[in-house]
Amino acid sequence: MTQTSDNVTWLTQEAYNQLKAELEYLSGPARTEIAAKIAAAREEGDLRENGGYHAAKEEQGKQELRVRQLTQLLEHAKVGEAPAVSGVVAPGMVVTIAFDGDEDDTLVFLLASREYASSDIETYSPQSPLGSGVNGKKVGEDAEYELPNGKKASVRILDAKPYSG
Repeated sequence: MTQTSDNVTWLTQEAYNQLKAELEYLSGPARTEIAAKIAAAREEGDLRENGGYHAAKEEQGKQELRVRQLTQLLEHAKVGEAPAVSGVVAPGMVVTIAFDGDEDDTLVFLLASREYASSDIETYSPQSPLGSGVNGKKVGEDAEYELPNGKKASVRILDAKPYSG
């Protein structure tokens, strides 16, 4: 089965190992811990008014959602090196754009899976409107994308370089 590039998430070996370790923890020790919390809260009696029980069940739901997200992400992940400096926007690159060609109104962001999101740099998914608009464009080219209100916006690619972490 051939995966289209839209479904593939490129990860460095380090990122893949980190996400795999998180999945293993959530699938093993964390599941045991939450089951113990639920059992302890259940022993306290009436479940309808048991805040600890409901909090533990909610935590379990969030944890299981994260397990499903990580499982899907890792199933479709390709491990490889960060993209080379080519002047072409691709996932794993830090992109600088100018809105409507105004070089004073710029945005610098990482084009990557939301798994890479951090407080260091704003992250846009390649599947997002802006991400899909700039993906594959060369430095100096204009890109168009659709705004949430349905209107089109234009940006100019000023720079694209590999993310160094």
